[in-house]
Amino acid sequence: MPNRNDEPLLRVEHLCQYFGSTKAVDDVSFDIKKGEVFGLVGESGCGKTTTGRSIIKIYNITSGNIYFEGQRIGAGTLSYRNAMEEAKKNTKAEIGALQADSAANAGHKADNDAKIAEAKKKLAACLAENKKAIAAAKYDQKHSDKEYAAKMAAKVTAEYEEKLKHVSGEEADKLRKKYKHDLNVAKHTKLITQIQMIFQDPVASLDPRMTVKEIIAEGLVIQGVKDQEYIDNKVYEMLELVGLVREHAGRYPHEFSGGQRQRIGIARAIVMNPELLIADEPVSALDVSIQAQVINLLNELRERLGLTILFIAHDLSVVKYFSNRIGVMYYGKMVELAETDELFAHPMHPYTRSLLSAIPLPDPYSERERTRIIYNALKDHDYSVEQPTLREVCPGHFVYCSDSEERKYKEEFGL
Repeated sequence: MPNRNDEPLLRVEHLCQYFGSTKAVDDVSFDIKKGEVFGLVGESGCGKTTTGRSIIKIYNITSGNIYFEGQRIGAGTLSYRNAMEEAKKNTKAEIGALQADSAANAGHKADNDAKIAEAKKKLAACLAENKKAIAAAKYDQKHSDKEYAAKMAAKVTAEYEEKLKHVSGEEADKLRKKYKHDLNVAKHTKLITQIQMIFQDPVASLDPRMTVKEIIAEGLVIQGVKDQEYIDNKVYEMLELVGLVREHAGRYPHEFSGGQRQRIGIARAIVMNPELLIADEPVSALDVSIQAQVINLLNELRERLGLTILFIAHDLSVVKYFSNRIGVMYYGKMVELAETDELFAHPMHPYTRSLLSAIPLPDPYSERERTRIIYNALKDHDYSVEQPTLREVCPGHFVYCSDSEERKYKEEFGL
């Protein structure tokens, strides 16, 4: 397995993705270290897929920040706008109270006028700060890819200028031709292409009017690669890497089985040589025997290509086998996050316990005795007084809970 370090490849901070009044993802934070597999689990509709699509910028996020390789690639503005509205509301109430006090007590007027002026000054500073943050968020959202392309073009130029100093004649002409090609590719490169996605439905995600070769090569063509021989060889290499053969390149998606279509989707993703792969329930539409083949293929590719993977799934057994850490989502919230072994050994949140209790056991006698835990949010939590937050209950183990629940978990597990 690739070496991991403490520097996160992807960092998601307070991600919110709202569609009208529907909070599909609400204040979700996590990071993924280079080389690891981060599992994201939860029931249908909890926001797993929306989180993945927001990261890859299929959606413009409502609020929060997404950092990839230390650069902000996604930023929302709602939190800043809300902060401005809250500041206006509080300042208006404060000024109203001071004016009322001045009307009732004439002797306080001079002192209150000074306080009003100070409140207005603070409001102006707050508004200016948030307007600046909104402008920066919009700029990063729109221009992160352009800045990355400019940086890559400058890197290619510097590299070839140094090489061209030491060659001449025919060799220099060949190098200039290669430089022109590489510079064109660099100018069309986007940072977001370092993140690729395998979609859940292997039928709907492939264009039925395109051949397999066209599907896999599309990203390379968009990136500016024009060498047809290079494209052909790259497509054949990817097909063989995912367990297909080069003869499949001229066929259409309808000529393949579900498992083969998913392999084509994987080939389309890895041909771009990504740093991060988002696998959105890549096996849920496949037969059980084919699921194992696809999971093993992803494991092989992860080790061979040094991939970092965000693995979205329903099946906790698969996630346990495949993931280093697991995040559990419920109704748009991240309710628990921990190392895989820690999560299965010491589940704290009632919803996580409910999910784990639903895993069938292979032993018929144990299965007969298995008790299914039913999670009822209204019954299991009382947040009328204490507000919950995602907090680190023990090192590396985060749970969405209130103060009293945190004390209960620590007491239960002797922390």
